[in-house]
Amino acid sequence: MNNSCKNKGPRRGKCLVFSAPSGSGKSTIIGWLMKEHPELNLSFSVSCTSRAPRGTEQNGVEYFFVTPEEFRQRIERDEFLEYEEVYENRFYGTLKSQVEQQRLAGQNVVFDVDVKGGVNIKKYYADDCLSVFIQPPSIAELRRRLEGRATDAPEVIEQRLAKAAYELTFAPQFDRILVNDNLEVAEQEALAIVKEFLGCE
Repeated sequence: MNNSCKNKGPRRGKCLVFSAPSGSGKSTIIGWLMKEHPELNLSFSVSCTSRAPRGTEQNGVEYFFVTPEEFRQRIERDEFLEYEEVYENRFYGTLKSQVEQQRLAGQNVVFDVDVKGGVNIKKYYADDCLSVFIQPPSIAELRRRLEGRATDAPEVIEQRLAKAAYELTFAPQFDRILVNDNLEVAEQEALAIVKEFLGCE
């Protein structure tokens, strides 16, 4: 296996941001990159949340768990790269200190975030960050995929499609736009984009 992507010595890792409307295949592509290409030395950023742990979730593994009050204090101290209040008192965010810790360890940090978060992270890290927008071939195809999942009620699908149309307007703010028309092709394109950015041979 070609290990030429691994950071040699004290080289600081870089940041890779992936954003996409729901149903675009983003998580599948990221999962494939991380599983099939260990030479890329990719590692997820561990997010912070104000919700309680579920099941076997452990602090510092799946998330950093804090109280809503502590989350607000961290917002005031400008400790987050990006954050969102999904529901009242339920926050999710990315801690600057955690990302720096992972980068200093030589990891290339992967962010699976919404479009606004993606744009903010890119602005913060500039040339140390690659932002990729994964786009469905069309809204009609996105509707077909969401309906095919059979996991959402019709009104939820309509909400997701409306949100997708809005999210697509952010695509030009990303470094690269990757249209996922064929998953295998999209995976190979994502690999080529990431390798080029990381300076792999």
